Amino acid sequence: MKTKRLADPYLVWMAIFTIVPLGIVVYFAFTDSATGAFTFKNIVNIGNYIPIFVKSIWLALVSSIICMVIGYPVAYYIAGRSHKAQRFLYMLIMLPMCISFLLRTMAWVALLDDTGIINGFVTAMGLKALPLIRTNGAVVLGMVYNYLPYMIMPLYTVIMKIDPRLVEAAQDLGCSNTQVFRRVVFPLSVPGIISGFTMVFVPAVSTFYISQKLGSSGTTLIGDVIESQFKTAYNPNLGAALSLVLMVLVFICIGIMNRFSDDEEVATV
Repeated sequence: MKTKRLADPYLVWMAIFTIVPLGIVVYFAFTDSATGAFTFKNIVNIGNYIPIFVKSIWLALVSSIICMVIGYPVAYYIAGRSHKAQRFLYMLIMLPMCISFLLRTMAWVALLDDTGIINGFVTAMGLKALPLIRTNGAVVLGMVYNYLPYMIMPLYTVIMKIDPRLVEAAQDLGCSNTQVFRRVVFPLSVPGIISGFTMVFVPAVSTFYISQKLGSSGTTLIGDVIESQFKTAYNPNLGAALSLVLMVLVFICIGIMNRFSDDEEVATV
């Protein structure tokens, strides 16, 4: 009984800061902004934003895949170092996250802008300035830079915990380094890949500041639309409906990824 009571403050916290806000979002999503009457109008109007939903999911997927391609070798390298080197390298990965998210994004604006640092060197060599900013590529670059640590951290944790005796056993059975990685290390690190993929995808699909600073009107994401409904369009009901649908999509994606993770664990056992 005493153990159960220790969880009571957490349950109260969850009720106040999770369930209640969620209930408010649902209420606004299914009510009219003028009369407060129950309506499905906001949900129906979401159909006008399907292309933006698709673009947001697509760019988030691309960013997550790039983070995985970059983050896996980094995590694998860190996990193979000595404990002292691991702590130092892990600190280097975490260090940029101690800087404000806004400042990190604005730094890329200073680099990629038409009159920025990179184009300053390009024009100094007599070449035409490159279109580096206000593109989908710039938005993906901003996502990858800001969310890459979220991929490296779970991958490093999982790879580090792989029993080295399994690797030694595979080598004793005649497996090459490539075969050891393909048949032992990589399958055992799949839960870390899925966890990292989830941790990158969720904030990437709902981001808005990165697309505003590094993108253009053609790279508007669903996070930008939601923000505009609350700040400029003054239609919180539609904004709540968009937020609710986005949250459902995120939960579905997380559920699918967790299902793959569970299947992989069963197959490994």
